[in-house]
Amino acid sequence: MDDEKVIRETLKDILEYEGYKIDESSDGLSALEKIKQKKYDVVLCDIKMPKMDGIEVLEQSMAFNPEIPFIMISGHGTVEIAIEATRKGAFAFITKPPDLNQLLLHVRNAIDKTELVQETKSLKRKISKTRDIIGESLAIKEIKETIDKVAQTEARILITGGNGTGKELVARWIHEKSNRSGGLLVEVNCAAIPSELIESELFGHEKGSFTSAIKQRIGKFELANEGTLFLDEIGDMSLSAQAKVLRALQEKIITRVGGEKAINVNPRVIAATNKDLLKEIEKGTFREDLYHRLSVIIIKVPTLNERTDDIPLLAERFLNEICQENGITPKEFDSGAFEELKKIHWTGNVRELHNAIERMAILCEKVINANDVRLYGKPLSRHDITKELDISRFRTLDEFKEQAEMVFLKEKLNLFQWDLGKVADEILVGKANLQNLIEKYNLRKNQI
Repeated sequence: MDDEKVIRETLKDILEYEGYKIDESSDGLSALEKIKQKKYDVVLCDIKMPKMDGIEVLEQSMAFNPEIPFIMISGHGTVEIAIEATRKGAFAFITKPPDLNQLLLHVRNAIDKTELVQETKSLKRKISKTRDIIGESLAIKEIKETIDKVAQTEARILITGGNGTGKELVARWIHEKSNRSGGLLVEVNCAAIPSELIESELFGHEKGSFTSAIKQRIGKFELANEGTLFLDEIGDMSLSAQAKVLRALQEKIITRVGGEKAINVNPRVIAATNKDLLKEIEKGTFREDLYHRLSVIIIKVPTLNERTDDIPLLAERFLNEICQENGITPKEFDSGAFEELKKIHWTGNVRELHNAIERMAILCEKVINANDVRLYGKPLSRHDITKELDISRFRTLDEFKEQAEMVFLKEKLNLFQWDLGKVADEILVGKANLQNLIEKYNLRKNQI
């Protein structure tokens, strides 16, 4: 970006000759718009430009993408200008007319920096086990597009969907792609924390504020300051805590439990729920004003049954990961297995599919077929077990224990395809004892 057309065109020709793809702007305002709309590996920016000078372009760009390297160019190169540009985030500063060898060196170094940042982020994702969002269905494509649009804004986001659909993964990717990715992503499962402790968890407490408060505690709002706070299952939060969360969002101020000091906080809040919050509002269990604060953008994550075409992609990825993590010889699905996986009604969504693939990775041969999926795709359901263990049928505890033992054996024999050696190892009994139990309960392979 340079207002002197000859210099701009010369730089463009040289950089294109070196194999770089170039965009150009003749003024600062149009340059800033391009930077907001596209992702650039490096920006070459003149200090003196019409409509908006280079220092202001640099400053505003750093506000929404602090990782983009800026090489500042000036015909009036002074120490003061160079210091100011560096202080505001410039990667390098060169004077006109630019030394081309020096310029190309700065460009290469800047691109190396960009690649290093991306590699570091990728490594951090691997360490934190942040998975890719896998799928080519229309619903998943729309979610990915929405994440790309909203991640670098400060908009609050409400993620909805059933248990096991991947709401947490969506939240992680919003954080990864946001300007706050250098900060912490702090997760709070509102359903897992007792209602009497949720306020302490979110806002912290002072020593002695209640019986077990033996020392001061920093809350999640403070920990996530300048980062992202993910409030999972927010529909389970008490009305009292909801009121304090609303105040924190409105005023960006919290007070620790038992404290009086107002503490400034600035996390970006992403919430998730498996409940219909509009129905919860009607029932009086969720605040309407908080709902509107949280739901600037709503992302609905579909159930696995709503995107069955993604199942082969998910199953293949899970199988490769599970085999690699557990030192299992690589395995694969045949086409019949994929079709059989699509037929299953996945009540537990992606999480349930992952568990099923893990069973198959452990128990099946190198090529997993449709019959394997029928055998291991679903464990014995709670409904089936309850049906076989109808308590009203039993008079004594011994009768109930015997029936439970028989149901347990039937499930394990079915799971291991009547390989008695494997079953004996699994349930920690001798093979002879296992054979005695099979005879005791008159179990036959064709009955399972």
